[in-house]
Formats: sequence, C-alpha cells, structure tokens
Amino acid sequence: MTSRTVRLGIQVQPQHATYPQIRDTVRELDDLGADVLFNWDHFYPLSGDPDGLHFEAWTELASWAEITSNAQLGSLVNCHSYRNPDLQADMARTIDHISAGDTGEGRFIFGTGSGWFERDYDEYGYEFGTAGQRLDALAEALPRIEQRWAKLNPAPTRKIPVLIGGGGEKKTLRIVAKHADIWHSFTKIEDLPRKLDILAAHGEAVGRDVSEIEISNELRTLDEAGADQLLEAGVTLFTLGITGPDYDIAKVKRWLNWRDAQR
Repeated sequence: MTSRTVRLGIQVQPQHATYPQIRDTVRELDDLGADVLFNWDHFYPLSGDPDGLHFEAWTELASWAEITSNAQLGSLVNCHSYRNPDLQADMARTIDHISAGDTGEGRFIFGTGSGWFERDYDEYGYEFGTAGQRLDALAEALPRIEQRWAKLNPAPTRKIPVLIGGGGEKKTLRIVAKHADIWHSFTKIEDLPRKLDILAAHGEAVGRDVSEIEISNELRTLDEAGADQLLEAGVTLFTLGITGPDYDIAKVKRWLNWRDAQR
C-alpha cells in the first residue's frame, strides 16, 4: 500500500453539452471535493454524434481556473501536436496564475501526450504522421517547455506538475521517467506490475527515482473491488470520465465516498 493520499480526478468531457452545463458541473464538482478536474484536448466528440456540441480544451481550462477554488485542473491530456511547445508553456503558466487567485499558488496540472485522434489532425490541418514520430516530437517538446517556464516573467507560481498519458513501453515510459510527476494510463490491473517494472528500468537508465512519480489510472467500468486492487498495486490518482449533456454526479459521489474511505 502506498503512502500517497488517494485522489479522485473527474474528466468533464466537453462534448454534447452547452457551456453553461459544463460550467455548472465543474462548479458542483469543485464544491463536492473532487481533487482534480480534467477535460480532454480534442476538436470533435469521441462518442455519440461525431459532429455534436464540443469545446476547445485550453480556453475552457482558463475559465475553469477562474470559477473554481479548490480542485487542481488540467487536460487529460493535451495533444502536443496542436500548439508550439513554447506557446504551451506560456498558456500553462498563465492558467496557473489564473487558478492561483489571491492565494499565490496555482492549481494547474500540465497533462500531455502524443495525440492519436486522426480526425482532429485532418480537419485542423496538422500532420498526423506515425505514432513513433508523434512520440519523438513529444520527447523533443518537453525540454523546450521546461526551458520556457524558466524564462517566463512572471514565472509559474510553483513547479507545474507534468502528467504524461500513455502506456507504450519503449518510448512513452521512458519519457515518463525523464519528465513526469504523474503517469496516467488505462493499464489493466494484471499488467500494471510489469509496466511499473519497465518504468523503474527506464528511471534507472535516465537517473530518476520513479517513486517520485504519482501513478494514475482510469476507473472506467471497475467496481470498488477493482479499485482496491489498483490501489494495492500503487495507483493513487483515480480518474473517472463523465459526459454531457447529463453529467452523472451520482456516480461521482459514489467514488468520492470510496476515496474518502481510503484516507
């Protein structure tokens, strides 16, 4: 059993809902005590009507930073292909300051990944390339982002946590070992120990103690017994996706009760 605090992140998927519906859901989740509020970085819905209502991630997060007070927030995950790395750094720094309010300490998590939804690329004019090329570009982007954070005036309010999503064993987990504060994936319970061993090997290769990295996994269709198994394996940030237009707050409350029982 890990000594980290068990946390619950809710992905408020920005699809099939009006912005007031999303806004009200985010406010309610913040009041209920969700630890992290996530959206996703796509341009079209991922389920239901493929041309249904949908909103852009980063501008939405800036709004969330202003209307919430407690939860951390970020994208699960940003697609590095869609924006220049230095611009991403500046946007993250700005949202970090917005989320700080009068406290002086921001709440932004820089969640990022290599991208996969080909329609986004095709419709918005980005080169899709191969999975390997997109991962190589992510590996090149992260040092630029870190360097830009060191140059910005004002600087971020604190070290912005970096969450990296994905489970690829050769490239993704090496990037996680080098840069991530949080590793997020959809890894099955039975596969997680092996993935963590591979992550540890990459950490040794790059000189990083990977015990510093928080392990995050998606609940999806798991029940409490399954979540208990993930917790025993080392997961402490559990994420749950809810979609519009009728965001399932009752399901969130169930998992908040489970989280509270672990604390």
